[in-house]
Amino acid sequence: MADKTKRTETTRMIKFVLFSISAGVIEFVSFTLLNELTHLPYWPCYLTGLVLSVLWNFTLNRRFTFKSTTNVPVAMMKVFCYYLVFTPVTTIMGNYLCETLGWNEYLVTILNMILNLVTEYLFQRYFVYRHSVDTRAGEDNTQS
Repeated sequence: MADKTKRTETTRMIKFVLFSISAGVIEFVSFTLLNELTHLPYWPCYLTGLVLSVLWNFTLNRRFTFKSTTNVPVAMMKVFCYYLVFTPVTTIMGNYLCETLGWNEYLVTILNMILNLVTEYLFQRYFVYRHSVDTRAGEDNTQS
């Protein structure tokens, strides 16, 4: 039984990473378009890309990674609370690194995306969907 649980969790992490990569592509492309085609500072380019990727990632991971039937507004509110902390910290720090210290915008964005991948998985798995993982009917619902 422990092997099956371990496989289930490993599969869940792989799905999360793959969906996060797709969200990362959305974030990176929208960031790049705004960064290259406008004269906006770092923060509005980053923030726009982040919001678009969050909407995409939340939808896919709720349905396919965590297979959750939890109340969508409640789950969204919990994820919103995560981003109430993550977004200002990474936006302000990213803007400081780029505009004040002269770091490369793309390096800072990639570092933020990696930080987001790790912390958001832990937050969603162990807080947002902790009690509702694998509750969708008609799926391979191995409880973990």
